[in-house]
Amino acid sequence: MRKVTLEQIYTHPIAQKYLGRSGQAHAISVAEHALIISEKKQVDPDTAVKAALLHDIGHYEWYSDGKWDYDLYKQNDIHAIKGAARAHKLLIRLGEDPQAAKAISLAILLHTDSYLPEHNLKLDPLQQVVAEADTADEETGGAHHYKTISQQEALKRIRKLDASIEKRMIRQVQTS
Repeated sequence: MRKVTLEQIYTHPIAQKYLGRSGQAHAISVAEHALIISEKKQVDPDTAVKAALLHDIGHYEWYSDGKWDYDLYKQNDIHAIKGAARAHKLLIRLGEDPQAAKAISLAILLHTDSYLPEHNLKLDPLQQVVAEADTADEETGGAHHYKTISQQEALKRIRKLDASIEKRMIRQVQTS
């Protein structure tokens, strides 16, 4: 079964630091979208939701005159690269299966093509799920990163996601 839960990831100090920087409400919403999309695309829900939750942990805050500067961010963004490395290190540290950690990290790396000059990625099904889930929660000018959520509500939603993944994985084993 699962080696690492979403709650273990979410409550880790590294995840708390970087999810706070990129928007916890957005990360959890993307994870919820990923659960639904992963079922439609028949992608492992555990890896899809973990990648979705961590997809933006590489964000750096680009400010100009004390205010978020979306244009500056778009010009200098490499959050997918930094996020993939951070996620991999965190997942391995928590005891995640190394192959799953790699797949999750690659999905984070490829969830956006904003840092590539050609903007044309060929994504595998897991990577497609994370990219679609992120797009489903996007708001103009990066506003999705500024939605707020209480720690109590965030943990409640994380636990609900963990329970949904467990149920789905049990159903898959039973039907196999």
